[in-house]
Amino acid sequence: MPIDRAGIPFILIALALAALAAWSGGRTWSVPFLILAAFFVFFFRDPNRTTPVDPGLVVSPADGRVMIAGGMPGPGAPAGEWRQISIFLSPMDVHVNRTPIEGAVTHVEYHPGSFLPAYKVEAGHLNEWTEVWFERGSRRVICRQIVGILARRIVCRLKPGDVVTRGQRFGVMKFGSRIDLFVPPDAEIRVKPGDRVVAGESVLASMS
Repeated sequence: MPIDRAGIPFILIALALAALAAWSGGRTWSVPFLILAAFFVFFFRDPNRTTPVDPGLVVSPADGRVMIAGGMPGPGAPAGEWRQISIFLSPMDVHVNRTPIEGAVTHVEYHPGSFLPAYKVEAGHLNEWTEVWFERGSRRVICRQIVGILARRIVCRLKPGDVVTRGQRFGVMKFGSRIDLFVPPDAEIRVKPGDRVVAGESVLASMS
């Protein structure tokens, strides 16, 4: 299974520590570091996905569990009228993020902040996040990558002017986090709180 390149340094460091521990103290001392390396391989796994091609669909940008499905945005949301879908990622979920729609990237913004638990409602605007605006014609969808207690770094590989396809890999969040997705108010929400979703495959909403 492919591994996201953001995980390579973590894996190599863990393997180097395992080799050092085996050399200095014996094979038994290397076991914890080998387990750590195996966890990093698992965490940064990047499975292939089959993205639906029907027009107007908004697919999940992340694996995880839906916290909010179609609610009105709270404080700190982007200006304008939106419906919000929030997805919580546990450390066991795939953390590679995928684009929710096809189109152009028109805005990328980094916002420093706190490291509250990602499942808290206020984490959506108080925590550190990176926000990406995707536009197709007159329709806009905003994706916000949000850190949590364990997630301390967001990787976003997009910049304004990029043209993307739906379900394309665009970044990764390290060690437990959250995605807030903002869709137009007339979008039809296809999920409900508690649903499990898969990045690039699960349909969250549809737009005319």
